[in-house]
Amino acid sequence: LQLVESGGGLVQPGGSLRLSCVASAFTLDNYVIGWFRQASGKAREGIACMYDRDHTTYYADSVRGRFTISRDNAKNTMYLQMNHLEPDDTAVYYCTVDPKELRVGGHYRHELFALDAWGQGTLVTVSS
Repeated sequence: LQLVESGGGLVQPGGSLRLSCVASAFTLDNYVIGWFRQASGKAREGIACMYDRDHTTYYADSVRGRFTISRDNAKNTMYLQMNHLEPDDTAVYYCTVDPKELRVGGHYRHELFALDAWGQGTLVTVSS
């Protein structure tokens, strides 16, 4: 199982980035997908997730209205479109598929026998 992320980098405040995450050796179909981030010295936090069947989405309050999670099952790829970026968005961003523990905003899911696949992380730096 492998998830490969791309799209991170340096961006000025107010700018945009789109992160991509390609899955290999398995398909994204039938799995919940999500994005987490971890800023320096802080715990990893869930910021967005999307369920497979009805594409229900959840967002953390800190990114709602600015970030959009999406998936393209035909390309086996998930995305995180990030707009109006702020310095506080600086972090390493991780994609995940079917994590064992998923907490995004007020939404919580725990699945003991989950796939629990994670990307390697990509750094996003928001600075002028």
